This record gives sequence, structure tokens and C-alpha cells, in this order.
Amino acid sequence: MTIEHVPVGGGSTKDLIAQARARQDALASVDALMAQATGTAHDVDDTIELTVDARGKLLRLWLAPAAANWGPDRLGSLLVEVAQVAMREAVQASYNMVALRLGEDMTYLIEQLSGMPAPARDPQADTGITVEEFQRRREERLRETERRTSGAASRSRAGGPADDAGEDDDLDSFDPATLRSDR
Repeated sequence: MTIEHVPVGGGSTKDLIAQARARQDALASVDALMAQATGTAHDVDDTIELTVDARGKLLRLWLAPAAANWGPDRLGSLLVEVAQVAMREAVQASYNMVALRLGEDMTYLIEQLSGMPAPARDPQADTGITVEEFQRRREERLRETERRTSGAASRSRAGGPADDAGEDDDLDSFDPATLRSDR
């Protein structure tokens, strides 16, 4: 039986030792990076806002006086929902910091070992609207703007009050798709 010698890396033994120590130091800093990462979230009504770290430790909680109107059951479930959103944000922020330090492959390995995948990789996560949905909504907005614009023009021709929006019409009709990405 022959043993084939395969070089481990492209460098001297000192270089390999230095790389191994750098990786060890970087891995040791993962815990500190995760402690630094925070996520903040609030409910739709802006009655609750909280901040957590990547481990889920509550760092800040703010409740509007109106939060007392929710009742204990609804307030409790709302707190949990908002905390989960903040936690996902904090976990993603921590993985982003780790990836800058260790690289994407090592970060993915840490995700696998921890059992906490990055929210950006979660196949069950809500990724927002599809391109088709965006286009459909855009076309609806453009039709509505065109309808309002033509209605205001016909009212002004008929001697009726024109739409007082003035400069606001420009903002309503702005289409971000008209921006060029090559500038």
C-alpha cells in the first residue's frame, strides 16, 4: 500500500500555522459578534417596540399607553410576535458580521452546527412580493394616477375646481422602474 502525499495548502508550515491561528481567533470572536448584533421591531400600530440580541435577550422594550387597551392575552401574543421578528433581524445581522470575518462557507457551517439557519436562507420565510405582484401593483398605481390626472384636467376644462395637489401629482406618478441602473 502506498501513501500519496498531498500538499495541504499553498504555503510554508509557518503560513499554515498562522492561517490556523487566525481562523481560531476568528471563531473565538463569533460569540462576541453574536452578542453585538441586535434587532429591533415594532407592531403595525406602533404601540410596541423592542430590541433583542441574537440570542434573544431583551435589551429594550417600549410600550405606548395605547398598548394597555389590547388586554393581557392579545398584548402577550403581540409581544411574542414582535420579539420573533426582532430576533430574526438580530440573527441575520450576526450572521452578516460573521460572514465578513470568516467568509460565507464558515458562516454556513456555523448555521448548520447551531441549528439556527440565517433568516435570509429560510425557505419558509416571507420573501416579500413576487416580481409579477410588483408589476401588477405598479400598473394599478399608474392607471389610478392617470385616471385622477385625466379627471382633474376635465374638471379644470369644465370650469370646476382643479385638483389642489399640484406638486404632489409628481410624486404620485413617479415610477421607480424608470430609473436607469447603469448610471
